[in-house]
Amino acid sequence: MDKSQSFADKSKAKKKEVGVNVKVIRAMKSEKGTIKFNEKFVKLDDISKVTDIK
Repeated sequence: MDKSQSFADKSKAKKKEVGVNVKVIRAMKSEKGTIKFNEKFVKLDDISKVTDIK
């Protein structure tokens, strides 16, 4: 049996996502006085908007 679709055909069919993924790390001080770090990924349309993250 022959494959009807190769890996190259599959990768060409995928759409490229527009935007940039940025990892945001926030430091939060707890009631005990220790510091906790929260991290998450945020998708932005343009890298210049990185200062607008809240």
